Amino acid sequence: MVLDNIEKLLEKYENGETILKEEQQLKNYFSQETVAPHLEMYKPMFQYFLGNQKEQFTKDVPLKNKKIFNYKWISVAAVAVLMLGFYFGQQDNCNDLGTYCEPEEALNEVSKQLAMISGHFNKGTQAVSYLGEVDKGTATLGYLNEIENSTSIIFKK
Repeated sequence: MVLDNIEKLLEKYENGETILKEEQQLKNYFSQETVAPHLEMYKPMFQYFLGNQKEQFTKDVPLKNKKIFNYKWISVAAVAVLMLGFYFGQQDNCNDLGTYCEPEEALNEVSKQLAMISGHFNKGTQAVSYLGEVDKGTATLGYLNEIENSTSIIFKK
Protein backbone atom coordinates (compact mmCIF):
# COMPACT_ATOMS: atom_id res chain seq x y z
CA MET A 1 0.00 0.00 0.00
CA VAL A 2 2.80 2.41 0.95
CA LEU A 3 4.80 1.41 -2.13
CA ASP A 4 1.79 2.00 -4.37
CA ASN A 5 1.35 5.47 -2.82
CA ILE A 6 5.05 6.28 -3.36
CA GLU A 7 4.83 5.23 -7.03
CA LYS A 8 1.79 7.50 -7.55
CA LEU A 9 3.62 10.37 -5.85
CA LEU A 10 6.67 9.77 -8.07
CA GLU A 11 4.49 9.90 -11.16
CA LYS A 12 2.93 13.17 -9.96
CA TYR A 13 6.41 14.49 -9.11
CA GLU A 14 7.70 13.76 -12.62
CA ASN A 15 4.69 15.57 -14.10
CA GLY A 16 5.27 18.56 -11.79
CA GLU A 17 1.92 18.18 -10.02
CA THR A 18 3.01 17.52 -6.43
CA ILE A 19 2.60 19.88 -3.52
CA LEU A 20 5.30 20.52 -0.92
CA LYS A 21 3.77 18.08 1.55
CA GLU A 22 3.88 15.26 -1.03
CA GLU A 23 7.47 16.10 -1.95
CA GLN A 24 8.39 15.93 1.73
CA GLN A 25 6.83 12.44 1.88
CA LEU A 26 9.00 11.39 -1.05
CA LYS A 27 12.12 12.84 0.59
CA ASN A 28 11.33 11.01 3.83
CA TYR A 29 10.78 7.72 2.02
CA PHE A 30 14.03 7.94 0.06
CA SER A 31 16.04 8.96 3.14
CA GLN A 32 15.34 5.53 4.71
CA GLU A 33 17.85 2.69 4.50
CA THR A 34 15.49 0.29 2.74
CA VAL A 35 13.96 1.36 -0.54
CA ALA A 36 12.20 -0.82 -3.08
CA PRO A 37 14.75 -2.17 -5.60
CA HIS A 38 13.00 -0.75 -8.67
CA LEU A 39 13.02 2.73 -7.03
CA GLU A 40 16.73 2.73 -6.07
CA MET A 41 17.56 5.08 -8.94
CA TYR A 42 15.57 7.91 -7.26
CA LYS A 43 17.36 7.62 -3.91
CA PRO A 44 20.50 9.67 -4.81
CA MET A 45 18.39 12.46 -6.28
CA PHE A 46 16.22 12.88 -3.17
CA GLN A 47 19.23 12.57 -0.86
CA TYR A 48 20.87 15.37 -2.83
CA PHE A 49 17.75 17.51 -2.35
CA LEU A 50 17.83 16.88 1.41
CA GLY A 51 21.52 17.80 1.57
CA ASN A 52 20.96 20.97 -0.44
CA GLN A 53 18.10 21.96 1.81
CA LYS A 54 20.42 21.97 4.83
CA GLU A 55 23.12 24.12 3.20
CA GLN A 56 23.46 27.70 4.35
CA PHE A 57 25.48 30.61 3.06
CA THR A 58 28.06 31.45 5.73
CA LYS A 59 30.27 34.05 4.08
CA ASP A 60 30.05 37.68 5.14
CA VAL A 61 28.77 40.06 2.54
CA PRO A 62 30.83 43.25 2.70
CA LEU A 63 28.70 46.35 2.52
CA LYS A 64 30.39 49.28 0.86
CA ASN A 65 29.99 52.76 2.21
CA LYS A 66 28.30 55.02 -0.24
CA LYS A 67 30.33 58.06 -1.15
CA ILE A 68 28.48 61.28 -0.69
CA PHE A 69 28.66 63.25 -3.90
CA ASN A 70 29.01 66.98 -3.50
CA TYR A 71 26.56 68.57 -5.91
CA LYS A 72 27.96 72.07 -5.32
CA TRP A 73 30.81 71.35 -7.72
CA ILE A 74 28.37 70.50 -10.52
CA SER A 75 26.86 73.98 -10.29
CA VAL A 76 30.34 75.57 -10.31
CA ALA A 77 31.29 73.56 -13.41
CA ALA A 78 28.01 74.51 -15.14
CA VAL A 79 28.62 78.21 -14.50
CA ALA A 80 32.16 77.90 -15.84
CA VAL A 81 30.93 76.17 -19.02
CA LEU A 82 28.26 78.83 -19.57
CA MET A 83 30.78 81.68 -19.11
CA LEU A 84 33.17 80.10 -21.61
CA GLY A 85 30.29 79.60 -24.04
CA PHE A 86 29.25 83.25 -23.82
CA TYR A 87 32.83 84.45 -24.20
CA PHE A 88 33.63 82.34 -27.27
CA GLY A 89 30.09 82.62 -28.63
CA GLN A 90 30.40 86.39 -29.16
CA GLN A 91 32.83 85.97 -32.04
CA ASP A 92 31.66 86.70 -35.60
CA ASN A 93 30.67 83.32 -37.11
CA CYS A 94 29.05 84.48 -40.35
CA ASN A 95 30.84 82.11 -42.72
CA ASP A 96 30.53 79.03 -40.50
CA LEU A 97 28.36 76.23 -41.85
CA GLY A 98 27.55 78.01 -45.12
CA THR A 99 25.78 81.06 -43.69
CA TYR A 100 25.98 84.57 -45.18
CA CYS A 101 26.78 87.75 -43.28
CA GLU A 102 25.21 90.13 -45.79
CA PRO A 103 21.46 89.86 -46.45
CA GLU A 104 21.87 90.91 -50.11
CA GLU A 105 24.32 88.09 -50.70
CA ALA A 106 21.90 85.58 -49.12
CA LEU A 107 19.01 86.95 -51.24
CA ASN A 108 21.01 86.59 -54.45
CA GLU A 109 21.95 83.02 -53.62
CA VAL A 110 18.35 82.07 -52.74
CA SER A 111 16.97 83.60 -55.94
CA LYS A 112 19.59 81.75 -57.99
CA GLN A 113 18.63 78.42 -56.35
CA LEU A 114 14.90 79.07 -56.82
CA ALA A 115 15.45 79.84 -60.51
CA MET A 116 17.29 76.54 -60.91
CA ILE A 117 14.47 74.64 -59.16
CA SER A 118 11.88 76.38 -61.33
CA GLY A 119 13.72 75.39 -64.51
CA HIS A 120 13.84 71.74 -63.47
CA PHE A 121 10.18 71.83 -62.45
CA ASN A 122 9.12 73.18 -65.85
CA LYS A 123 11.04 70.38 -67.60
CA GLY A 124 9.19 67.85 -65.45
CA THR A 125 5.75 69.28 -66.26
CA GLN A 126 6.49 69.17 -70.01
CA ALA A 127 7.36 65.49 -69.72
CA VAL A 128 3.94 64.61 -68.27
CA SER A 129 1.83 66.81 -70.55
CA TYR A 130 0.45 63.72 -72.34
CA LEU A 131 -1.70 63.06 -69.25
CA GLY A 132 -4.16 65.67 -70.56
CA GLU A 133 -4.91 63.35 -73.49
CA VAL A 134 -5.59 60.54 -71.02
CA ASP A 135 -8.12 62.79 -69.26
CA LYS A 136 -9.93 63.35 -72.57
CA GLY A 137 -10.11 59.59 -73.13
CA THR A 138 -11.57 58.97 -69.67
CA ALA A 139 -14.21 61.65 -70.30
CA THR A 140 -15.23 59.79 -73.48
CA LEU A 141 -15.50 56.58 -71.48
CA GLY A 142 -17.81 58.40 -69.08
CA TYR A 143 -20.17 59.15 -71.98
CA LEU A 144 -20.10 55.49 -72.97
CA ASN A 145 -21.09 54.54 -69.42
CA GLU A 146 -24.10 56.87 -69.65
CA ILE A 147 -25.16 55.28 -72.94
CA GLU A 148 -24.81 51.81 -71.43
CA ASN A 149 -26.95 52.83 -68.43
CA SER A 150 -29.72 54.15 -70.66
CA THR A 151 -29.70 51.02 -72.88
CA SER A 152 -29.84 48.77 -69.82
CA ILE A 153 -32.94 50.69 -68.68
CA ILE A 154 -34.55 50.24 -72.11
CA PHE A 155 -33.69 46.53 -72.42
CA LYS A 156 -34.42 45.56 -68.87
CA LYS A 157 -34.46 41.88 -68.28
